[in-house]
Amino acid sequence: MSTVSVKSIENLQVRVELGNHSLLADEPPGVGDGKGPSPYDLLLSALGSCTVMTLLLYARRKEWALRDVEVDLAHDRVYVEDVEGAEEDGAVLEQYSLDIRLIGDIDEAQRERLAYIATRCPVRRTLTGTPHFKETVTVVAG
Repeated sequence: MSTVSVKSIENLQVRVELGNHSLLADEPPGVGDGKGPSPYDLLLSALGSCTVMTLLLYARRKEWALRDVEVDLAHDRVYVEDVEGAEEDGAVLEQYSLDIRLIGDIDEAQRERLAYIATRCPVRRTLTGTPHFKETVTVVAG
């Protein structure tokens, strides 16, 4: 189980504690102060990191000549009717775009397999799964 602690600092800035690591998150200028990545930047970072690691681990296990992987990601909200094959009119869909570059001596069959494996990264599976949130809210006087 992964655990993360997040605490407000100043304006919309937050300190994110992840075990032995910490980072600052914020909203862009105009909303926040732009002192750190936004929550959606962090989400895309998690998806991109997981995709790269999943592909590298798979290729290493197969002893394929994949040297590096690069992924550019974007997130947007689009109307369902703008998405090919969508069924609900008027609904909004979260759309993640990934541009994956495989660097190394990879043949077409390996490229196709790695394209499939990219869809199997754990963070992507979490995003496409059925989430369940268990929350408690406590008021601390002060």
